[in-house]
Amino acid sequence: MSWEPVIGIEVHVELLTDSKMFCGCRVDFGAAPNTNICPVCLALPGALPVPNEQAIEWIVQIGLALNCTITRESIFHRKNYFYADLPKNYQISQYDIPVCSGGHLDVEIDGETVRVAINRVHQEEDTGKSIHMGGGGRIHSAEATLLDFNRAGVPLIEIVSEPDIFSPAHARAYAQQLRDVVLSLGVSDARLEEGSMRFDANVSIRPEGDTKLGAKVEVKNMNSFRSLERALDFEIIRQTEAIEAGQRIEQETRHWDEEAGVTRAMRSKEGSSDYRYFPEPDLVPIVVSDEWREQIRSMLPELPHQRRWRYIELGLEAHAASVLVAGEADVAVLFEEAVGLGADPKQTANWLSGETTAYLRRNNTSIDQTGLTAAYLAEMTGMLADGKLSATAAKEVLTGVIDHEGSPGEVAAARDLIQISDTSAIETAVDAVLASNPEALETLRSGDMKPFGYLVGQVMRATSGKADPKVVNEILRDRASQ
Repeated sequence: MSWEPVIGIEVHVELLTDSKMFCGCRVDFGAAPNTNICPVCLALPGALPVPNEQAIEWIVQIGLALNCTITRESIFHRKNYFYADLPKNYQISQYDIPVCSGGHLDVEIDGETVRVAINRVHQEEDTGKSIHMGGGGRIHSAEATLLDFNRAGVPLIEIVSEPDIFSPAHARAYAQQLRDVVLSLGVSDARLEEGSMRFDANVSIRPEGDTKLGAKVEVKNMNSFRSLERALDFEIIRQTEAIEAGQRIEQETRHWDEEAGVTRAMRSKEGSSDYRYFPEPDLVPIVVSDEWREQIRSMLPELPHQRRWRYIELGLEAHAASVLVAGEADVAVLFEEAVGLGADPKQTANWLSGETTAYLRRNNTSIDQTGLTAAYLAEMTGMLADGKLSATAAKEVLTGVIDHEGSPGEVAAARDLIQISDTSAIETAVDAVLASNPEALETLRSGDMKPFGYLVGQVMRATSGKADPKVVNEILRDRASQ
């Protein structure tokens, strides 16, 4: 029997507000433990929460960007559970009336657009952080656990997809493109390595063609897109092998062990009744008027899918457009500025999405730490168009510019890379090569073009690779026709 995986993803996004969701404590990643806390986020008796207006505005922005319906009047609930990093012993969250519901994200994967429905986007507060001492930082082998409540109460958005994802690669593409949307809005830095964007995956399998969902397993602790894809790959294989062996899949939460490359059972999966939700008595409903909603909509920036289509209309190939949209914001800004200075959009995009992006990844750096500017990029593409640089030489020039060696003209001159475009100089080199290869010339004149490539290579060798290949080709063809 063939099996089909069915995946839904819950994405948590910490917002970049100055203060926490329900109090005035600073949001400051990396601050000394337990320095950004107060009676409200520690749930001391008599302390009352006050909602962060900026956080509510930003969740509406996210909802609008994801094509959601914005609920006019939503409410907070208490989600009751008991973990050491939860100082209230409940989390202020939302249950049946979230701020946003019923949206979608169109995901580009393997050249096709696949729509993933969004069930809801709701507002809540983050928990504290448990630090396990000894035993490699793992809870089961730790000697002690310390608690840092700086993160408790930080505004957190949960984006819940429908089970519309059917492969690990599809899940990765969805997560990456959702992150692009969040970054474009500027509401979070969405850093996976710092936990400001985290995702849990719910995965089940069913016979191919069936519509009934299987038992759902939630997988946690995936802190990179690669981890997400690897964890889902493992879990799908595990569930398939278990069912084919006659075993029953238990609804549970499992932990992804990155080092071992396996998921491990953590606990049985809770249902909504286990959390004993009830309306938060200390908070009034969130009211988003039509006027406020439309004011927020008017502030939306250009979204990734909109920018991608604009780039394609400029003449970029789909892959290059996607790389620019998904890359660091500074790279896209550099592209826009270079094109504004007259650089060819397609050539500029190719250099940025290819050589430049590869350099940044290889050296683990960012564009603002290099010597490349929009003006230099426009200058280099102009030198290529004017025949002053070959494509091979341009790669070397680009590397020199990135390494702070100067402008493209200065780097090309210092490295003796300026291409010879002077027709008379190239004619002299071509005639010298033909004089040394009279048989090859006669072969060309007889209509047999086999020696053509060899002769081009000899001319390039004679000019130390500086001759414009286009001009060399034209002159050789002219000589062959005489």
